[in-house]
Amino acid sequence: MAATRVNGEKRGDRVGVICRALRRAIIEQALQPGAKLPEDALGERFGVSRTIARHALGQLASEGLVELRRNRIAVVATPSWEEARDAFDVRLELERLVVRQLAGQLSKAQIAALHAHVDAEEAARGGPGPISIRLATEFHILLAEMTQSPILIRYVGEIAYRCCLTLSLFSRPHSSDCAVAEHRDIIHALEAGDAERVIGLMHHHIAAVADRALVAPGKPRGLDIMDILAPYAEEADPAPRPARAAAG
Repeated sequence: MAATRVNGEKRGDRVGVICRALRRAIIEQALQPGAKLPEDALGERFGVSRTIARHALGQLASEGLVELRRNRIAVVATPSWEEARDAFDVRLELERLVVRQLAGQLSKAQIAALHAHVDAEEAARGGPGPISIRLATEFHILLAEMTQSPILIRYVGEIAYRCCLTLSLFSRPHSSDCAVAEHRDIIHALEAGDAERVIGLMHHHIAAVADRALVAPGKPRGLDIMDILAPYAEEADPAPRPARAAAG
């Protein structure tokens, strides 16, 4: 019984490592919508069995980031324009719930954590656009986590990641200056306890992101998945790994 639990925990850890790496690669647009995610390539890159890779892909499919097709073919999800529009509409309502709960309720440590995150966003300005998009998305996930509501944490995270797919498909280039300034305004309104103001700020902010996102398809890139995932695999799990996947 104990051995089974330990093995299950180890498997869960490895699944989590792969999920975090793939999620980040998708958010940063290294893996674009429609990109194939072969189980054998993932297993080799992360040093795990195909079974564990399959579990990770199933988890990401439940989040809407991966599509599982026939013959065990997995690809990065490709939402339609209509699905993307719906995703932003749902996200808007969820995030209004988040800031309504947090207005006037955050501790000094939480306020400091939010400012520190926006400092990182500001430091990333001028760099690759996808990095700024990831950091901006993580700001909203951090807000959801501060509600300590499992439902809001789960659904805000999932819908925010799906909106990143939309940015890969339909977005036009934009400056991160707006996101940084808007995030600062949201923090100040939360600290002041001004619920109506912060709800309005969040509405304007998400609507502006949606307007940037729902424009035109981006250009696909043809890169090998092993090369794409190399930095994400190393960053997600720096421990030494076998070159080939172990059985089981």
